[in-house]
Amino acid sequence: MASLHLPSSLASMAIKNHTITRLCHTKSIVSVNGKFPGPPLVAREGDRVIIKVVNHVSSNVTIHWYEKSFLFFFFFFSFLPPASINIFYIKKSFTGIHRSVYIERFNSCYPVTRLMHGVRQLRSGEWFNVDPEDVINQALQLGNGPNVSDAFTINDTFKLKVIPGKTYLLRIINAALNDELFFSIANHTLTVVEADAAYVKPFQTNILLIAPGQTTNVLLQTKPIPPNATFLIAASSYFTGQGTVDNTTTAAILEYHKPLTHSNVSLRNLTLSRPSLPPVNATKFVNVTQFVANFTAKFRSLANSKFPANFPKTVDRKFFFTVGLGTNPCPKNTTCQGPNGQKFSASVNNISFVLPSTAILQAYYFGQPKGVYTTDFPANPQPSFNYTGTPPNNTMVSNGTRAVVLAFNTSVEVVLQDTSILGAESHPLHLHGFNFFVVGQGFGNFDPNKDPAKFNLVDPVERNTAAVPSGGWIAFRFFADNPVEETESIRGVVYALSSGYPYELGAKNGMDSLRWTPTKPEVTTSTVRSS
Repeated sequence: MASLHLPSSLASMAIKNHTITRLCHTKSIVSVNGKFPGPPLVAREGDRVIIKVVNHVSSNVTIHWYEKSFLFFFFFFSFLPPASINIFYIKKSFTGIHRSVYIERFNSCYPVTRLMHGVRQLRSGEWFNVDPEDVINQALQLGNGPNVSDAFTINDTFKLKVIPGKTYLLRIINAALNDELFFSIANHTLTVVEADAAYVKPFQTNILLIAPGQTTNVLLQTKPIPPNATFLIAASSYFTGQGTVDNTTTAAILEYHKPLTHSNVSLRNLTLSRPSLPPVNATKFVNVTQFVANFTAKFRSLANSKFPANFPKTVDRKFFFTVGLGTNPCPKNTTCQGPNGQKFSASVNNISFVLPSTAILQAYYFGQPKGVYTTDFPANPQPSFNYTGTPPNNTMVSNGTRAVVLAFNTSVEVVLQDTSILGAESHPLHLHGFNFFVVGQGFGNFDPNKDPAKFNLVDPVERNTAAVPSGGWIAFRFFADNPVEETESIRGVVYALSSGYPYELGAKNGMDSLRWTPTKPEVTTSTVRSS
């Protein structure tokens, strides 16, 4: 896989359309530098990188950097005619962090006593025979669930060639945005060492579960003698909801390099070993549900002097958010295919996000929130009900653009509770601009009187993406301190989108619109630079 090289700390990304054929279907896709999947960006700790992004496609483009505490961490730009193609520059410093998936630490040992022979990246994704934009537009118009993908992928099509008796670091990413994925390599054990690019206490497993947007780094120890076999690397869906699902299994190949002195066996004559993955409808099997719960509980921070777990031991603000699906009325003179002829609508605390005509951050920076958003997002569902029990008769949601605003450095605890209003299912959460610490999770309704006593306040795992269990809850804590390093004299406002269930958590500290002065007119950003 080709990487983006960084001569003189400069990298270029060209956003273009290119034609590709898969599953006997040829179509145009948007790509970075003509690569499918896109090329990784590799840098060493201490590097300061400028990334030049040129948009050649006829639609708006948003790029999000999956990491906390950085200078320009989210930007959006639109299409201009070819005579004035959009060019943007992003400045990025890789100093004093271990969280970026693509960082190579300079003169620093990995916190696992094992020499690594190589690093490989495996990205699971989705392939649609049709244009994904058409899939989204149809779902929004008809109000039903989007059509599922036609196949999953691992690095498009991929063969991992390894040398016997070596240790490889595999960076595994789930880019299938609507599916949790099981992942396994036949007849090989994996040692988990990182989650979302934060180190964890190592543990071994034969099967991984990775939620949409999550990354998991594992060590693969190859067999000492080249076997007369090849091994499938497989991924399939962990389906927790209702309706249709992509029930395909994607596979790559693990192939051993054989020395010249080894018996010359044709690849066609080698045994093909397949991993055993849980069934797609895994929630119907108690042992699979228990495996998922046990696997998730194994993730714990190193929590030592070199890599401390800096999470709030006490909290200033507590929030209890329900997440799930409800309905919105079908517009007049249209036909909808959601429940009871209505439209599916995702919500948090039964409030579904309304996209404003003015960007929320822009309105905040310039002190003009009126008519754009309000700051009255409820800290608890109103009213409360049996969240995972018999669904209420009224499934309608309210709609609005409402935010929670936090003082800078506030310590926060959030409990996300799945609901069974239109069927329980797992919901991925990504907290934009922050890492957070998962202190607890469970099934059923969260009990504020009993469950906090079971929280892990010793070594909770640090993540930037997590999954709310189907029919359950997850609790996490964080400091509203983005960015944490003050050397750049920056303050930031961030907002969190819970996999289509948007709400805002904004950190503020004396924001002054007059101090928002990007260094170049080409640069757009959702942070504020102090003069």
